Amino acid sequence: MSQKFGKTFLTVLTSAAAVLLTSQFAFAAEAIPVGGESYIKVIFAVGAMIGSGLAIGLGAIGAGAGIGNAANGACQAVGRNPGVQGKIMMVMLVGMAMAESIAIYALVISLILLYANPFVSYFLG
Repeated sequence: MSQKFGKTFLTVLTSAAAVLLTSQFAFAAEAIPVGGESYIKVIFAVGAMIGSGLAIGLGAIGAGAGIGNAANGACQAVGRNPGVQGKIMMVMLVGMAMAESIAIYALVISLILLYANPFVSYFLG
């Protein structure tokens, strides 16, 4: 059972990594200049895509670690004192919501970098 889960997990993980790593090149191909245009636009577009990917990736890792830590603490607290499960559950859910808001902020920053980049006028005229 453990080996089957490990193989499935490894397959899903490598497939997700392949999709995430190659999608940036597909988007970058749209930004290749035609004719005598400058490569500054391409470099700026690729930089925005890489920055966007890093923003959402690191934000999601942080949120995942925070949610996991909150669930771990709640499970240990309920294991020690099952009588206060309701109060612990409420505090845990509020903490998880706060941690998840970081991932949402990272998503907003990522989308701003991709579609409404405020630095376009500085670099591209």
